[in-house]
Amino acid sequence: MSLRRTAYLTLLGLALLTGLAGYFAAQLRFNYNFNDFYPAGDPDLDYYQGYTQRFGNDNDYLLLALEAGPGQTAFSPAFLTQVDSVTAVARRQRHVVHVTSPTTLSQTVVEGLGAYTLPYLHPSEYRADPSRRAADSTLVFKTPGLVGNVVSPDARAVALVIQTTPDLKKPPGDSLLTELRAGLARAGLPEARAHFAGRAVAQSVFVDRLKWEMVIFMSLSFLLVMGLLWATFRTWWGVVLPLVVVLGAIVWGLGVMGACGISIDLMTALLPLMLFVVGMSDTIHIISRYVSELGYGAGKKHALRTTIKESGFGSGLSALTTSIGFFTLMTSTIRPIHNFGLFTGIAVILAFILSFTLLPAMLVLLNKPALRQPRQHGHDWDGVLGRLFAGVLRRRRLIFVLSGLILAASIGLATRVRINSSLLDDLSKNDPVRKDFAFFNDHFAGVRPFELELKPAGGRTVYDPAVLAQTEKVERYLATTYGLKFSASPATLVRTVHQALHGGGLAEYRLPADSAGLAQLRGPLRQFRKRPEFRALVLPDGSAGRLTGRMVDVGSIRADALNGALRHFLRTSIDTTVLRTRLTGSSNLIDKNNENLTLNMIQGMAIDVAMVTIIVLLLFKSVRMTIVVLIPNLLPILVVAGVMGLAGVNMKVSTSIIFTIAFGIAVDDTIHFISKLRLTMSHEPDLFKAVRRTYLLAGQAVIVTSLILVGGFGTLLFSSFDGTFYVGLLIGLTLLFGVVAELTLLPLLILGIYGRKRHFAGSSADLQSASQEPKILAD
Repeated sequence: MSLRRTAYLTLLGLALLTGLAGYFAAQLRFNYNFNDFYPAGDPDLDYYQGYTQRFGNDNDYLLLALEAGPGQTAFSPAFLTQVDSVTAVARRQRHVVHVTSPTTLSQTVVEGLGAYTLPYLHPSEYRADPSRRAADSTLVFKTPGLVGNVVSPDARAVALVIQTTPDLKKPPGDSLLTELRAGLARAGLPEARAHFAGRAVAQSVFVDRLKWEMVIFMSLSFLLVMGLLWATFRTWWGVVLPLVVVLGAIVWGLGVMGACGISIDLMTALLPLMLFVVGMSDTIHIISRYVSELGYGAGKKHALRTTIKESGFGSGLSALTTSIGFFTLMTSTIRPIHNFGLFTGIAVILAFILSFTLLPAMLVLLNKPALRQPRQHGHDWDGVLGRLFAGVLRRRRLIFVLSGLILAASIGLATRVRINSSLLDDLSKNDPVRKDFAFFNDHFAGVRPFELELKPAGGRTVYDPAVLAQTEKVERYLATTYGLKFSASPATLVRTVHQALHGGGLAEYRLPADSAGLAQLRGPLRQFRKRPEFRALVLPDGSAGRLTGRMVDVGSIRADALNGALRHFLRTSIDTTVLRTRLTGSSNLIDKNNENLTLNMIQGMAIDVAMVTIIVLLLFKSVRMTIVVLIPNLLPILVVAGVMGLAGVNMKVSTSIIFTIAFGIAVDDTIHFISKLRLTMSHEPDLFKAVRRTYLLAGQAVIVTSLILVGGFGTLLFSSFDGTFYVGLLIGLTLLFGVVAELTLLPLLILGIYGRKRHFAGSSADLQSASQEPKILAD
């Protein structure tokens, strides 16, 4: 079978496979499920899932804060009319279970055989009787649970707490937000005075921005890569062929995701860009070597055969190390990171397969290209790289000293890196959505949920006097020491019923003094327990209860300290023979992720380094060469860790992936270099000449691929997500430092460690030879 016929059949088969992959890729959907970021397989997650079946999710709510206009307060009649209008709109929505609003709040009073409700606010009477307004505001500020929950402490804003149906998805969540914004407009409330917070808001914003940013990143990367490819090869096919290969690899990678039923989330949204810039490496090495062979006078068939032979081994190893770098992310207990590592690693291998099937087939069918400015004595890059190599040799002592100083400083600064995260910390501080969430932290009880399950011991129920006394003790600690600004528990329900049965006076908002007083509440308790605001606080049989609340988002470091102190208080100050407790909730699970970040990162890096070590040992059978490879690739990692410490960048879910990815990518060029060196040494016994020849052959591809990688990751700097921004910045810096180490430290380490064995002394004649433009003959 002729070579051209084989190429045609190869293209036909790959086209069919690409069409199939495109079909599955079209099935992909965008998704941002907050629950996906919980630590999979963790016992606390299993416990929380059982807890939600008993009491419901702790984040099935939407907060809407409304600021009073100029010259108004939260108790101004005109403003309250607007609030009531928006409240009515919220209560009519299909996916709204209950709305807590200052205009619908009422106090229940039981007298004799009847019960009636008294609203806290009477806006229709304020104009005729200003004293009523003063009395109502005084009552609101004296009633526990209202200030900070539905009215701000400065009386300049009110909040609606909108309970939604469980696990509200994006389409109905978006519809709810749209209807509420329309209600604001009809009520005459400008959006500048309205602030939304809650899972529905984050879910809507994240998914919409993911779609838009994917388009931006790919467009910028496309233009950047086209420019660099043209500047490097100066031929149309040197631009088009790599793009065809990499775009095909992206379709294949997304097709695998679609076939496995995986959605595009905040992490997997990076896969196309990651593959676009990383997948270029093999194509550039192939075309660069192919052009070099053609430039040295080789025929097309011979040039292609030599290119595949010499590039295949190094490219295969680099694809392996890169995919391993991504696969190590599968050690993460966070599902989006796990999926990102798995499918990006698979896509890298697919890109390698296409690079050595699709690209050679297209080169076979392409007529022998006429190179721009053919040269008899090497290429333009040879002179530049020759002078650079000579400069490195002349300044070897300075390079080693600077490397040592940079290493020491980086290690010192890296110790300042802290693991810390907060809700929505992937959004910049100036983002409007994050500012809205911050409004609730500044003016209300906050947005961070708190959950504590209450389990009576010794056959008691949550209504037992001793259990209620212990519950109230926990509430006082949470309010005074822990920082909980709003809470509700079975004790809240009992106090409310007691107040209702004793005329509604504020002094009666308390627990009964004795068992007899509590016995009188049993009947009313069954009725009050059915009200929406109390429905999820106690199980029907009273065997367990829930202490729920909200607080300011203090960040994971502070939260860990608070939770540690809380657990100590519960162990030492609460009678566990009466009441047992367990901290749970979505915030607790997010904090749990931070405990695993360091371990996951260390595991990933250890696996990555171990695999690279094994590969180099198998390749060179030399421990010294292993050290030569690891030093210039670990040094940039430590430098970037130092940059993080210097800039005060915290380690969090989004930035924890940086080091394993960067190491896996950065080691690629080293693998290419040493594999080419291995081939060169088979027919060049002099080490100095072998290193110099390898430097000239590999240098162009190393620099170009590094520029594409740095530029590609640099497009992430335009992201509105802080996590994505830092992924782009820090991986880009790592790769930039990596190429510098590749072109300076790597050849010096090889010559320094193996120089005596090969009788290399670095004579002045060698330096002079290195600085001259070499006349390299074709193999």
